Amino acid sequence: METPTPMQHSEDENEHVFLSKYPPVSVPDNLTLPEFVLQDAELYADKVAFVEAVSGKSYTYGEVVRDTRRFAKALSSLGLRKGHVVLVLLPNIAEYGIVALGIMAAGGVFSGANPASHPSEIMKQANVSNAKLIVTNGPNYEKVKVLEQPVVVLGEESIEGATNWDELLEAGDRAGTGTRFTKEEILQSDLCALPFSSGTTGISKGVMLTHRNLVANLCSSLFSVGLDMVGEVTTLGLIPFFHIYGITGICCATLRNKGEVVVMNRFDLRTFLNALITHEVTFAPIVPPIILALVKNPIVDEFDLSKLKLRAVMTAAAPLAPELLASFENKFPGVQVQEAYGLTEHSCITLTHGNPMKGHHTAKKNSVGYILPNLELKFINPDTGRSLPKNTPGELCVRSQCVMQGYYKNTEETNRTIDEHGWLHTGDIAYIDDDGDIFIVDRIKELIKYKGFQVAPAELEAILLTHSSVEDAAVVPLPDEEAGEIPAACVVMNPNAKESERDIMDYVASNVAHYKKVRVMQFVDTIPKSPSGKIMRRLLKDKMIENMTKNISNT
Repeated sequence: METPTPMQHSEDENEHVFLSKYPPVSVPDNLTLPEFVLQDAELYADKVAFVEAVSGKSYTYGEVVRDTRRFAKALSSLGLRKGHVVLVLLPNIAEYGIVALGIMAAGGVFSGANPASHPSEIMKQANVSNAKLIVTNGPNYEKVKVLEQPVVVLGEESIEGATNWDELLEAGDRAGTGTRFTKEEILQSDLCALPFSSGTTGISKGVMLTHRNLVANLCSSLFSVGLDMVGEVTTLGLIPFFHIYGITGICCATLRNKGEVVVMNRFDLRTFLNALITHEVTFAPIVPPIILALVKNPIVDEFDLSKLKLRAVMTAAAPLAPELLASFENKFPGVQVQEAYGLTEHSCITLTHGNPMKGHHTAKKNSVGYILPNLELKFINPDTGRSLPKNTPGELCVRSQCVMQGYYKNTEETNRTIDEHGWLHTGDIAYIDDDGDIFIVDRIKELIKYKGFQVAPAELEAILLTHSSVEDAAVVPLPDEEAGEIPAACVVMNPNAKESERDIMDYVASNVAHYKKVRVMQFVDTIPKSPSGKIMRRLLKDKMIENMTKNISNT
């Protein structure tokens, strides 16, 4: 099949705007997200939709439809109205998708929170979003009981002052029947999700997404899935479901295609490999630190990898070092590695690799894929705002039906992120090549400015990881009087390593231009990372400065 070339069209003579190589896909006008993803579910009533990897607890499609409807009716009978926010504080469990879809089906707005959050952060999210109800489980109840909002608790135990999930669903049964889930009509333009994202400025904000946003995103991102794959894919549900990729890219996308989600609530390498083999997982969205473990951890050798049914892994959230990718492909030769790029403000996946089984163009290694149907992209000079031609790095901007409605009650940040022409400014530096593949260079806010030169931390991290003694690495900017900022690295060495910090700095220096050299190096035990696998650079930077101050005061 001939590879189509990326199309370019202009709003005016000087505008460089790029479209998908593939024809537009239609987006249904009248379906809510729950209706869209559960369409035809009755034909798969006995097929498993969600199964917990460790406990084996499962829900069939018939049960998902039934309980989504019961929960939606119960919420309405509790007084939940269209537009009300429900905060969900749960680990990845089999019921998670039902909880989120039930909220949306009742006209409510699902707002997932990280169970690892400090109670003060949860309180902040509940207050900012004006949540009317909390859904949680026993172990997390303590964190939410102070919020003075009704709480629904999943699990066996009965907690005083909270409503038990099973009892609530039974009450939903008694609340009468209706053809549509609720009395109030829910429109595609109504909000259905309010995930919290740090955006480009680092402070957490509620991202307003409508049913239309998420349905449109699924239509674009699933465009290459043929009828032959419906009901055939088993997806690993390890990425947190409170994260937009977890709920949309894993739960909703798999339900839409009537696949099975194997649910895991935390990463442990043995449990992970066991789940892949016993549940015959075919598609595993994971984060780069897991790829690192699969390549470098001796535990992997305890398993018979020939039993794997895995056909593809997808990584997003953080760039993958090219050498790491090569080592992975060497160890798992039959597994395709897809890198994707998405952001909460764009309803999840924005760019992705092809589906090789359908004869689609497969993007180059280390690119984050090509433009999906229905999307427009441009790359602008961050200083002048002018759009740039192919092969020229600039800030990636995207425009489509997936762009958020804005940040909740934060017009100033919304206007800074979405311009008057509807372009979402991502804060990422990227370029498109002659074949229409897109490469992310780095975050604008993470670029290190050394004497006016731009240094991308991701590039230096990739080089550090090629050293046989380096297990993990992170690069951050440190303030410097003369240079403005200097590249500094934290490195986790393997236990048998003999090299000194100076040796590793010299190794990097021999592979990069003078201005990109690492100027400060500290060996550390671990690199702190967020649940989605992103390096927590601010934390590392503060720690490095603290260590340097200590060393100076001790000399």
